[in-house]
Parts: sequence; structure tokens; C-alpha cells
Amino acid sequence: MTQPDPAPDAGAEAARRLVEEREFGARDTGIARWLIPVVAAMWSVFQLAVPAPFLGDLLAIDSVYVRSAHLVFAIVLVYLSFPALRSGWIAAWMMRPAAPDAPGYLRASRAILNWKGRWLSGHRIGVIDLALAIAAGAAAAYYAIDYNGIAERSGLPLTRDLVVGIVLVVLLLEAARRALGPALPIVAALFLGYALFAQELPQVLAFRSVSLERLVSQLSMSTQGIYGMPLYVSASTVFLFVLFGAMLEKTGGGAFFVRLAFALLGGFKGGPAKAAVLGSGLTGMVSGSSIANVVTTGTFTIPLMKKAGYPAEKAAAIEVAASTNGQLMPPIMGAAAFIIAEFCSVPYIEVVRAAFIPAICSYLALIYITHLEASKLGLKAVPREELPQLRAVLLEGMHFLVPLAFLLYCLVIRRYSPELSAFWAILVLAATAAVYNAVTIGWRGEGWGRAAKLTAAQLGDSLVAGGRNMMSIGVAVAAAGIIVGVVSLGPGDRITAIVETISGGNIYAILLLTAVASLLLGMGLPTTANYIVMASLTAPVIVALAGDAGYVVPILAAHLFVFFFGILADDTPPVGLAAYAAAAIARSRPMNTGVQGFVYDMRTAILPFMFFFNTDLLLMDV
Repeated sequence: MTQPDPAPDAGAEAARRLVEEREFGARDTGIARWLIPVVAAMWSVFQLAVPAPFLGDLLAIDSVYVRSAHLVFAIVLVYLSFPALRSGWIAAWMMRPAAPDAPGYLRASRAILNWKGRWLSGHRIGVIDLALAIAAGAAAAYYAIDYNGIAERSGLPLTRDLVVGIVLVVLLLEAARRALGPALPIVAALFLGYALFAQELPQVLAFRSVSLERLVSQLSMSTQGIYGMPLYVSASTVFLFVLFGAMLEKTGGGAFFVRLAFALLGGFKGGPAKAAVLGSGLTGMVSGSSIANVVTTGTFTIPLMKKAGYPAEKAAAIEVAASTNGQLMPPIMGAAAFIIAEFCSVPYIEVVRAAFIPAICSYLALIYITHLEASKLGLKAVPREELPQLRAVLLEGMHFLVPLAFLLYCLVIRRYSPELSAFWAILVLAATAAVYNAVTIGWRGEGWGRAAKLTAAQLGDSLVAGGRNMMSIGVAVAAAGIIVGVVSLGPGDRITAIVETISGGNIYAILLLTAVASLLLGMGLPTTANYIVMASLTAPVIVALAGDAGYVVPILAAHLFVFFFGILADDTPPVGLAAYAAAAIARSRPMNTGVQGFVYDMRTAILPFMFFFNTDLLLMDV
């Protein structure tokens, strides 16, 4: 098969470093080298043990303790992994050297700033970061530790409860800032201020203010705030699916899907781009992460698209659009899909079924776009002899389809819960990887010990990757729980009335308003947080106004409408990280790549309006 030029390897490495820094913090020196992987692996083992049916009553613990432990692991990992300052203008200003002819006091102050800059943005875990991790973990665990006492004095918190609750809220928002950027903490802080000082606002916004005691109790000592439904879904379900995707990637499944896509579509006009779309869709079935999808498939597909004749920015944008839509692909959609099931009180398989036709339409439309681009550019098909043979690819990677088929069997045929289905699929995948390594290495005379070591390394790396992939999601859903908790205290009705007033009671206006607001929030919020915020504020209004306009719209359709716009967060300029990762691989300009990817993704923005007014596309009552 045609191989990419060696030159793009530096771009792929730059993309990998970008994702490492933005997604995982990239702390890899000193105690971080072993402490972070150990904590991440311990988290994965704990989450695997919780749904294990053969452990019986040993781990049959209340969900409150699971939520608390989930948040403890997430927030501790964030403080261990992410420095207080990432590379940016603040860090650059602090690290700037003093002028040689500067006075002594200026050189001394600059030296202090340099030292602080190295500590705040360094790759080592400092003493203060360790202290913050311990304090944040203890505050997150407090609800579980004193659960019975808190339940007995419900509504009458002790001073100790308030202090711990305030510490948890502050440290959680700081953790969200480190892991996700400033947008989510700012939005959460605005909602907190709104709840505390609502009486001081103009009449249209005013309502009865909430006392500090009630606010802290709601957020940190109940399941209506930080420990609410989003965190519960993350702890019970999302983690296992993320771990399943990480294990599939570590055992070679991602590379198999890319090769399979090239074997199927690589020989058509603009074949590398069509294969990139299919490969990203197949990878998205088990990944659920736009950024991971770009780095996994893009390092291979983007250079081949460039070699076939696609301009760098269009090659990167095609990968961005395809990877972003990976969150729509069943059976493993983005983390928000599991939260949709809880919000709407429907089985997860119903969400999968509803999203299936729109997801397929989205990918078919993108394949057609790549065909039009190839026709405009006058591109030719890649000769079949330069492509991998379909039979050989299937024989080499058929074992990766076994755990996927088993997962679908558990979800669709056996109707197991999502968490139990994912648990058994993970065990099947681990067993399949062990058997494959034994057959390909042990039985071929290369040594059974080598096969066992490879299997152990793959499974160990999977446990670490599962924890590291989940820390940002865990912090995001907990911080978004602050917003949900505040809304449930009273502002929700006021906000709903404001949204209805702005839209003039017109269903088309509220849909456009929701779409625009989701895209604006997507500039700074990750997909899951974006969905939680918008679904809490607008989904009930959408359903109510649709009923007033004579449309019978299921609640699931309204939430999927919000979700489809929320997934565009990863490629919405100027923040879209997926576009930055793809641009690093393609050596293109990030902003132009993001804009082009966003243009390609407008097809995804049209679909929600189609299925909102024609729910047959969601296979409802069909």
C-alpha cells in the first residue's frame, strides 16, 4: 500500500504532544512518571470491580459511594496531571528572561517570576499540587465518609459541612479550569452568583435568592448537584465504555479499522478521503472521543489524502468532520449519549436506535462531499495493487469484531444494562487479545513468555489509558452538576420563561436560539458539558413550545437535537481541539482548518431540524 511520506511524522508527533498536553497534562517526570499511571490503573480496576456479577455482595455498595469514589479519582488525577498554567501568554510572560542591562531589582523580580512560571507550568508534580490533590480528594470523599450523618441532619448543615462543601466547589472549578479551560468554571460561577444575588437583579431576571447554606447543601451534600445524575452516569456506565474503547485501541483495533476502510473504499475516486471518513466512523463506534479519533486515524489518513492531491487544510478538515461525528456512531456514542438515556428515562438501546439513521446519513453526506471535492480537484483513484487486500485485512483483524459483536448481543438480544454489557465485552476483548497473542507469538515458536508479556503490557496500558481518558470527563460532569443543581433550586423556571420570552413563543425561533447558543458554548465547553447545560435550560422549553405549536415531539428528540449541536464543540473555532490536532498532522493553519471542518459539519447541523419535525428518522413508533 502507498505509504505516507516520512515528513509528516513530525506533524503526527506534534499532534500527539498537543493532545497529551491538552487532554492528559503531559506530566511525565519525577514521581508523575509512576504515580499518575498507578492512580489511573487503580481507578480502572475499581470501576471494573463495581459491576462484576461474580463478586456478589462484596462490592454491592450504595451508588453514593461509587459516585464519591469516581469523583475522588477524577479530581486527584487532574491535579496530579495538569499544571496550574498551560503553555500560553501568561506562562510565556512569566518565563520571559530579564534584559541584560535591567536594574538589579528588575532582574530579581524577573527571576522570581521565572521560578513561579516553572512551578506553575512545569512537568513535575510540585508540593502544592500534591496538597491540592489530597485536599480535593478528601473534600470529594467527605459526602461518602459522613453520608449517614449528613442524611440525618438534612437541611441543617454543620459549619464543618459548609467549609468542606465550599472547598469542594472551589477546588472542583479549579480542576475544571486546568483540565478543560476557563469556559465551564466561568459559566458555573455565573450560575452560582445568580443563585446567591438574584434579588438584586432587574425584575425580569430576579427571583428569591438562595442562602449560602442551602446552596452548598444542594451542591455538595445531595444527589441534586455535584453528585447528581451526570456524575452517576459517568461512574456507572461511561467509564466502562471508555475503557473498552481504550483497550480496543491498545490491542490494535484502531489500526485494523483504518486498514479495513482503505481496503473497502481506497480504490474509488478520492479514495483516501472516503476511507478516512469510513475509518473514523468505525473508530468512533468504539472511541466516543473526537480528539482521540483524529490522532488515531488522522496520523495515517491525512498524509495519504495529501498525497492523493487534497490540499492540506481540506485533508485535515475532512478528518476533523469525520472524527467529530464519531460521537454519533452507535453502539458506543459520546459520554453525553448515556446521560441522554438518564435524562429521558429510556433504555440506552433506545438512544442508540434513535441516533442510528441520522449518524449514517451524516457519514454518507460527508462521503459525498469528499467525492465532490475529488471531482473538483480532478483526483484519480489509488491503484488497487497499492491498497491492502480485504481478505488479508479481515483475516488479520477478525478477532476485533468478536467483542463488538458480543457487546451488541448483550445490548440488543440479551437486553443487559449498558454497564453490564460493557463489563462482559471488556472481559471478552481481554480474552480475545490473549488468545490472539498466544496464537501469533506462542504457537509460532517466538516464546509463550513473550506472548504473555505482550498481553500483560496491552492490558496494563489499557487500564492506565482508561483512567487518563476519563479524568476530564469526570471533572466535566461534576462541574456541570453545579449548573444543574443551581437550576433545580429555582432559577430554572425563570430561565425557561426568559428563553420563551426571547423566542416569542415561536418553536422555530427557540430551535434556532438553541442551535446558536450550543455553537457559542461549544467554543469553550466540551461536548458533554455543553449538552448538560443546554439540555437543562432549553430541552423542556422546546418540548413545551412544540406542543403549543401542534407538534407532538418526544423528549428524546429534543435532547438529541441539543446533542447534535453539542458535538460540534470539538471543531468550533476558535477553540476546537480536534482542528488543532488535525492541523498539526497536516501542517496546515489551525484556524482555517477549523473553519473548513465546521463548514463540512454544517450537514450535521441540518439533520436535527429534519428529525425534529420527522421523528420517523429516529425510528420512533416505526
